[in-house]
Amino acid sequence: MEPTMRGQRWLARASLASAAAAVLVLGVFAGLKTFALLGVGLAGLAITAAAVWWILSRRGLPRILAALLALITPIWVLVEFTQARLTWVVLASGGLWLLAAGTGRAALARHAAPDQMPEQPASTFVHPVLIMNPRSGGGKVRRFALDERAGALGAEVVLLEGPGETDVAALARKCAAEGADLLGVAGGDGTQALVAEVAAALDLPFLVIPAGTRNHFALDLGLDREDPSKALDALRDGVELRVDLGRAGGRPFVNNVSFGAYAEVVQSPAYRDGKTRTTLGLLPDLLVGHRGARLTARAGEHDFTDPQALLVSNNPYGTNDIAGLGRRTRLDGGTLGCVGVHVTSAAQAAGLLRGAQSAGLTRATAASVVVDADQEEIPVGIDGEAVRLRVPVHCEVRPGVLRVVVPRLRPGTYRERPRLDWRLISRLGLTSRH
Repeated sequence: MEPTMRGQRWLARASLASAAAAVLVLGVFAGLKTFALLGVGLAGLAITAAAVWWILSRRGLPRILAALLALITPIWVLVEFTQARLTWVVLASGGLWLLAAGTGRAALARHAAPDQMPEQPASTFVHPVLIMNPRSGGGKVRRFALDERAGALGAEVVLLEGPGETDVAALARKCAAEGADLLGVAGGDGTQALVAEVAAALDLPFLVIPAGTRNHFALDLGLDREDPSKALDALRDGVELRVDLGRAGGRPFVNNVSFGAYAEVVQSPAYRDGKTRTTLGLLPDLLVGHRGARLTARAGEHDFTDPQALLVSNNPYGTNDIAGLGRRTRLDGGTLGCVGVHVTSAAQAAGLLRGAQSAGLTRATAASVVVDADQEEIPVGIDGEAVRLRVPVHCEVRPGVLRVVVPRLRPGTYRERPRLDWRLISRLGLTSRH
């Protein structure tokens, strides 16, 4: 047996043993009280999940009361366990379950095939040109001296000075016409997408410098968002990745396009200055009593009917986080991810915590998605930028058209954690052959 397979099997056996011990601890030390403990725990989880939904879907006094309920419920569960003098039993069993889950995921991670995008050595650049927005991300260009560091590495830096400099795509085409053999951007995802479109059309390498507020594209490329200057290492020790680029209504996107509730949140004038506060303020009307356009969508052979929120992404997001909208393992799959949310009750909303298994969440993947509505024009968020587009909105992916240059060493390369599959863990741990 190969060492890797042997390690998988021992991790799976450790997981199964820990799970069995967790059940045994409850059975031996709690006895018949096990069922009461289970009932209290499940009730506490359900009440907390419903309270979180009410926090999101209400405002004013009901929201305050829901927040108090979310805080009090775990305390109630702990008091019940303490009064039964079984707190240590619950903690011991919980610790064993955590160990079982950790070793089980480790076994499945070794079992899974590598998900890294293929890379090749980057070219030597004679005339790299980097477009930088000094206002982006609260002034990261100046704070990290990105223009000075780029100049020291032989790059030409073009600063976007003043609010009048809005046609970034035209500026990128001008730089390419003047001999640039690499185009790069220090800015947010919306600006990244505009220049990426030009780079893809001219088959030029593209450099991402995460100098915006969130930079989800840089995150999924594994770049260091805390220190955007490290992205400049690609100019001296870089590798090239071939990634996909999306287009919606004729506009490029590197991350996603949002419709419905989230798109209407993005349209709010207050969104850019206070994203979290604005979202919490608008979600009650949008999710509980949605008054926007009635949406429909077709992703390949899959139909979405009346989703309250719809998100189309450049490659699908992972399936193990809330609503599955966190990270993308790869950006070269040649498909769009499509996630629709439709909830009509607190129970369905709380079920979103189950991710892909939620009754209120629908997923599909396709090469193209068509979104229609009962209005001629609808609000859309393209990489977080608010626009309005006429329907139907055609979304498509263009496989491998973008040559992204990244540093050889990247701290944040992501690999999705495998879902706990106890059948596979049992097969790995209880059989001598795979």
